[in-house]
Formats: sequence, C-alpha cells, structure tokens
Amino acid sequence: MGRMHANVYSQLEQAELVAVVDIKPEVGSKFGGDFGVPSYTTLDEALASVECNVVDICLPTWLHKDFTVAAAKAGKNIFCEKPMALNVSECDEMIAACDAAGVRLSIGHCIRFWPEYAKLKEIVVSGSLGKLLSVNLTRYGAFPSWSSDNWLADPEKSGGGALDMHIHDTDFALYLLGTPQKLVSFGTRDQRGVGQIFTTMTFGDQIIHLEGGWNLPRTTPFKHAFRAIFERGAAIMDAGPLTIHEDGKEAVVPEFEKMEAAGGGNISDLGGYFFELKYYVDKLISGEPFEVTTPDSSKESVRVALEEISQVP
Repeated sequence: MGRMHANVYSQLEQAELVAVVDIKPEVGSKFGGDFGVPSYTTLDEALASVECNVVDICLPTWLHKDFTVAAAKAGKNIFCEKPMALNVSECDEMIAACDAAGVRLSIGHCIRFWPEYAKLKEIVVSGSLGKLLSVNLTRYGAFPSWSSDNWLADPEKSGGGALDMHIHDTDFALYLLGTPQKLVSFGTRDQRGVGQIFTTMTFGDQIIHLEGGWNLPRTTPFKHAFRAIFERGAAIMDAGPLTIHEDGKEAVVPEFEKMEAAGGGNISDLGGYFFELKYYVDKLISGEPFEVTTPDSSKESVRVALEEISQVP
C-alpha cells in the first residue's frame, strides 16, 4: 500500500514524496531508490532529516495509533490507512492527539472515492432513480498472505478479515445511509479471527446486506460487487462494469475519467487511492474541512464493524 500511495503522489502536481520509512533497510532502500527519495528505518530519523508536512501511514493496523500520535506530536498532518485502529479507544486517542496538535487526520476509506461506488452515492443523494430500497455489498478473496511477518494472520494485530477487509463495505453502508437502526451478523471464525461475515443492516424500511471475508482458497480471485435496487431502477456492478438500469430506458454504462500514469497504464488502475489522496491534498491546501470521510466517520466504521464481529460466536 505504501507503493500504491507513492505512485499516486507522483501524479499529484501539488504533492511531492520526500522520503520513505521502513524498518527493514533493504526494503526501504529499494523503495526509496525506485522513487528517487531517501529511506530511513525510523520515523524519528526521517522527521529529523527531511522537511515535510504530511506523514502517510501504511503500517499494520496495530501500529496505526502509536504512529499517528507520534506524527501529530511532531506537528505533521496525517493520512492513515484503514481500518483506523483496532478499537474505538485507540481511535479516540488518535483524534485527541491530532486535535491537541492542531493537525489534520484522514483515514483511507478508499471505497468512498472509488468511481463506481461514488456514482452509487450520487444516485442515492440525487434521488434520480427514486428511493433506495436495498443494497447488496460483496467483497471477498483468498487470504492475503503477502503481509510482512504475516501480521494479517494474527487477529490481535489485524482484527481478522471482518475488520481488515469487510470494513470497506461496512464503511460504505454507513456512508450511504448513516448508522443502522439494527444489525444482525453471522460468520465463521478460525485462528485468524472472523474470516467470513454476513451482515444485514436496517435503516427504517431500507436494507443493506453485506458479505465479506478472506477465507477462500488461494486460487480464488478477489471480487468486489454491489447491487442497489431503487423505486425506479437499479445500479449493478458485478463481474462487469457498473450498469444503471432505469424503468422505461435503455441500460447505461457510465464512463469514468482515465489519465496516463507513470510507467504506462492509466490512473484508473489506482482507482479510489488516487481520488482519496487528491482530495486529501486539495483540502489541506485549501484549508476546507473534510466531508467525504472524517476521523469521526472512520471511528464509527470501526465501532460498527466490531459490533458485527461481536455477534459471531
């Protein structure tokens, strides 16, 4: 994820990557060399050596709180990957440290910025297809065995698949309709925590059903999908492009912005990672408040995800 963010910063005119930090010197050296910046093995060393106003934290979840607090005390704005932390208490500590230092914090809930999901949010807000009736959100794949020292396999460090992976859709459900009036969750646990979870949330007469996890076989491809049903149509992204169906009209496949990225390809390959970091940088420069995602909304996503997990025996 650090490389993903570094690739994005290389595309933003108003941002410049100035250093990378990795506890493993050989990894940091290769990373820094690829992006033409120095590498350091500790955050303190980096902050003492380079001028910067943002620390971007792409570390294991169990380290998010400590590094956010340290960066805040150093007077740096912070962008931190999701989930915000392992529990609500740590989220509160992160928010308090940033408030005390007068710095700004944002959490990487990239799905709110992913073009197809952002389009769904737009349809809900505009009412162009009438009232939203129900949504299915799906996100699953094989266990991510690539993590450093296999930290994702330790539920004390990652929170398991329900907190690390499924929280994307929990967060998006809250983005669409707010805090649910009721939720019911079922799932399966193993030595890595809750590996697969099924949740139904109700918001009055509106329903969101979520399925997610990482306990599928190694050969299983990653999948994310949604099906939203409205009074006068549907928006579906499942094994193909987002398609909007409206009563009495031909189906529409929206086109999304694509831009050239360094090294070939297009910026859409970076999807919501590009748009969330551009939004973050733009808001820092303008001084305008964060609206799409805030520290409080990210904390609420942790709280609700943990409520889901608590219902799984």
